[in-house]
Amino acid sequence: MTRAEATPDIDASAAELVRSAVLGDLARRVVADCGADVGLVGVPDRSDRPRRMVLRHWAGTRADLLHDLEVPVGTGLGGRALAERAPSWVPDYRAATTISHHYDAAVSAEDLYAMLTVPLIHEGTVHGVVYASLRAVVSFGDARIGSVARLAATATRALAGAAAWQRPDPKPVRVRLTPREHEVLRWAAAGRTNPEIAAQLGLTCNTVTGYLKSAMHKLGVRNRVELAITAREFGLIS
Repeated sequence: MTRAEATPDIDASAAELVRSAVLGDLARRVVADCGADVGLVGVPDRSDRPRRMVLRHWAGTRADLLHDLEVPVGTGLGGRALAERAPSWVPDYRAATTISHHYDAAVSAEDLYAMLTVPLIHEGTVHGVVYASLRAVVSFGDARIGSVARLAATATRALAGAAAWQRPDPKPVRVRLTPREHEVLRWAAAGRTNPEIAAQLGLTCNTVTGYLKSAMHKLGVRNRVELAITAREFGLIS
């Protein structure tokens, strides 16, 4: 395997390590910096239109019923924040009438009451949901909501950076065509058929086909239309 072939796998692994570190740190800092008793972070199954999330990171828990808990969109407080893409909170989770109560057993096992959830969203991409929970019935003030929201924003920027790092560059940095490949490409992009190009350049049809296949391979395209579009994007033809 060449270095170029290995890089995407390395970048994907590194990006996953960054995500895990950022989300784990976020759960811990919600407890340490924001005064929560329990910090949780849910990770969505997909970033564009998530259907559920799984609580993958936690801090301050006493039991394990919330660990790796699956939360479909719209259920519980976190599922509601995920569906509405906005922060949500209740002073007493168990008595709240605005949320579903699918997870009362797990919440009761931790003796949790007040709960705040903030979705981690950057430019429409959902990276997760952070929970700040207290073992008391209290109203979340602006200061505490603001501190959790600021932590969430910082973590979201880091996650967006990791996601961008993982995405491969859609175009190679440099493409080198031979003079003949470039000449055949130019005529093909102008709409000429292989026999017409062969007659114009004094080549056989098989030779023209070979040059086109080589150019397609170098540009990473599958047909003549993609070849013409990509060649123009690279400035190989006008």
